[in-house]
Amino acid sequence: MRPDLDDLRLYRHIAEAGSITAGAARAHIALAAASTRLRDIELAVGTQLMARSRQGITLTPAGHALLAHAQDLLAQAERMQEDLASYADRAGGHVRLLCNTNALTEFLPEVLGRFLTAYPGTTIDLQERLSDEIVRMVARGLADIGIVAGTVETGALRVIPFRSDRFVIVAPKGDPLGDRESIAFADVLDRDLVGLEQTSALQRFLAGRAERDGRRLRLRVQLRSFDAVCLLVEAGVGVGIVPETTAHRAARIMALTIIPLQDSWARRDLQLCLRAQGDMSPSLRRLIDCLV
Repeated sequence: MRPDLDDLRLYRHIAEAGSITAGAARAHIALAAASTRLRDIELAVGTQLMARSRQGITLTPAGHALLAHAQDLLAQAERMQEDLASYADRAGGHVRLLCNTNALTEFLPEVLGRFLTAYPGTTIDLQERLSDEIVRMVARGLADIGIVAGTVETGALRVIPFRSDRFVIVAPKGDPLGDRESIAFADVLDRDLVGLEQTSALQRFLAGRAERDGRRLRLRVQLRSFDAVCLLVEAGVGVGIVPETTAHRAARIMALTIIPLQDSWARRDLQLCLRAQGDMSPSLRRLIDCLV
């Protein structure tokens, strides 16, 4: 038995997710079946590919080598499918896209809606990550393209400007913060906050900024969207940190005060990043054209 393309796709999912359970979920197969197929792959290649632990999996040197070959083979297979799809008068393909919270909530829904409507044969694996995580994953070939903050170091990756925005504080009308023209992030750490759920890239970023000052966020509630954050801020639960585009949209229908953040990181010049070398698949090329 030799690993086929389905085996390699499963292996890539497990390696990228960092666990067999998460990889099986991405591949839409049962955990037991995924474990069996992974064991069969290791038997076929004659060596251990992953070290298992309670925290997940870690690739062995052989595992890293197989992942690199799997990525190349799967990319070639996807390009072949796209090239053949063009003869059938339909655009297909698959793109792995990583983005931060700001891009995911404010800019991507409309753009991806247009793109996926225009190319019904194309699928997108979209994941939310921190900007520095995105750079590492794109550089390692674990994603085709990423959207990151302009402040992050992108190394040898190719970058393309995407959008600009900034984070602001939203507070209820009548809040004392409304008297200030701007405010530093450190000055709101003693206030109750309405934030996003812990898995969001932005919430992890803000928690890290607070830890640098030896502080912790005073989160009263965590929600799934910026719009929900604004609703609870209006109700007086606390103050929130949201993109300026969100804040002004919400302020048209909610009693909110918007206070700009003074911190340099609050400005978000978002950019696309992708590997400079190698052929670009037709689906990735079409997505980039749509994004920019």
